[in-house]
Amino acid sequence: MSEPFTRMPLFPLHTVLFPEGLLPLRIFEARYIDMVREALRNNSPFGICHIREGDEIGGQAEIYPVGTSARIVDWSQTPDGLLGITVRGERKFRVLDSAQEDNGLLVGQVDWLPEEPDTPLPPEFDSLGQLCQRILNEIGGPYAEAPQHCERAGWVGARLAELLPLPHEIKQALLEMDDPLARLFQLRDAMLEAHLA
Repeated sequence: MSEPFTRMPLFPLHTVLFPEGLLPLRIFEARYIDMVREALRNNSPFGICHIREGDEIGGQAEIYPVGTSARIVDWSQTPDGLLGITVRGERKFRVLDSAQEDNGLLVGQVDWLPEEPDTPLPPEFDSLGQLCQRILNEIGGPYAEAPQHCERAGWVGARLAELLPLPHEIKQALLEMDDPLARLFQLRDAMLEAHLA
């Protein structure tokens, strides 16, 4: 039996989060401080959606319908007095409908997308697995302490899509794919076009 639709706060950003990805954020708008407080109190997720058009700050941005639910795994007060959080991506969803609340927070009715198959990384993509490992070792931070799965096709594709300097539209297209191996082929093509391989 499929899960019922979920009502969830949405956080439009100029970034793309994948399941199992880590994302540090600085929170300063009142609507998002309230959202984070509620998420911490109830250990509940919120949705991160890439902005198709508009700005992160202020008014309402137009978002891509496919996003990723995020759960707060760490938080702190930053030196400039803002709230700093780190979230981990959990599940992909599609926004069916959304509305802006009185405080400006966007809330969506979302449908959970199927989990991707857990596919081993094929030998022909070993170089991408090694590149992923190298990038993670270099950036350190939250990824240094997190479990790494460079032997899994989905995990490698998602991490490289998040971390490589690719156009956000390509990252969003990679997120929307549901086949980990097809994502690796697409990612390799995108890297060649961007002269990253």
